[in-house]
Amino acid sequence: MRLLSWWDLTVDPAEGHGRARIRTFLVADEGALPAVLYQIPVVERATESVEADAAHIIGSPVPGTTFIDGPYDPAYAAALLRLIADGATAHGPQTTAVGRATASARTPALATARVITGEQSNTSLIYEGAGAPVICKVYRQLHAGLNPDIELQEALATAGSPHVPQPIGSIDGTWPDLATAHGTVHGSLAFAQEYLPGVDDAWRVALRAAAKGEDFREGARALGAATADVHVSLAACFPTRAPTAADRDAAAATWERRFAIAIAEVPEIARQRDAAASVYRRALEVTWPPLQRIHGDYHLGQVLRSPDRGWIVVDFEGEPLRPMAERTQPDFALRDVAGMLRSFDYVAGSLRLDDPDRSADAVRAWARVARAAFVEGYAETSGSGLDPQHPLLAALELDKAVYEAIYEARNRPTWVAIPLRAIARLVERTAPVA
Repeated sequence: MRLLSWWDLTVDPAEGHGRARIRTFLVADEGALPAVLYQIPVVERATESVEADAAHIIGSPVPGTTFIDGPYDPAYAAALLRLIADGATAHGPQTTAVGRATASARTPALATARVITGEQSNTSLIYEGAGAPVICKVYRQLHAGLNPDIELQEALATAGSPHVPQPIGSIDGTWPDLATAHGTVHGSLAFAQEYLPGVDDAWRVALRAAAKGEDFREGARALGAATADVHVSLAACFPTRAPTAADRDAAAATWERRFAIAIAEVPEIARQRDAAASVYRRALEVTWPPLQRIHGDYHLGQVLRSPDRGWIVVDFEGEPLRPMAERTQPDFALRDVAGMLRSFDYVAGSLRLDDPDRSADAVRAWARVARAAFVEGYAETSGSGLDPQHPLLAALELDKAVYEAIYEARNRPTWVAIPLRAIARLVERTAPVA
């Protein structure tokens, strides 16, 4: 690890959070290829003012002072939101952090903040108790370039989409160029948006419905319609382009490479090699739709259900481990569709894992109905006449299931049966008729 730079926030004594120094360190992990840059917010306080058993203490590297993980300290939380609301600038060596409030957003009032638990890639603070609630996502891993989480959501909100939270503002940064060690690069440090309290994500909503055997047809159909509406808006907000021969070659290479990795890590997939190759080959033989900006990491956990506004799509960051340059490229809208279809399948699979005595036929039927309703809603709103058996959709869903098999083998081996069953079903469903 190497300290690359830092930037400092100021503490406003009037906010009543005591004496503290707030510094966000930019630390490079040069053991990774390519090197990865992290931002680590730290609050330094006099040790005598910190309770010895306080949570999220980092340590005391200097006698008499204690370091605290920034987002869990009220001084950091207040200063972060104030930087956005005031449009102010924070400084460090070759580094700046510039707050930017969205033009249409109301200036957020400072309030008590709490940290959402369970996040892996980022840290989000929820501000409640003064004015409309706000959630601010602090990007822990930094990339050069505007984060699509900010870019796409602000564009959709400006276009009047009802399916995204209203943006509040963001923090844009400049820091030393890690790749070349010369000059600086620009990127996104944090993003604040409207917070919707008391709502569930679609995963929990769907899981409860499936567990009770409730018909989810209407909810899935509405989710398909909302997804299509977001795609139509994105196609209007950003350039689209026709796919090229190079796109087809790249897709074919990606599918083949991922399947080879899966065979190495989950050997039982090898028996599906020829059938999977046929699925991919048919996808390469049909006409492809235009490429456009998409969500990029779409599943039930990325959608909220609001009693007043219906389905709300969040987290447009894309796959966090992919380079930013890849996440901002036009892609298949069908990739998002495939991701959501896999997510419905995971609802059924997780129920079977939690309750082995549950009827497998019942949960499979629930997922089958939900998937069909989602595609119907998507097709009707998009006007695409989407065929659930479309060769490209089949290939994208298969590739997603193969990716899931690799992930589960590495992280949750007991879950690998879910994508394995999907792979077998997908290659059988799309097999040519003799």
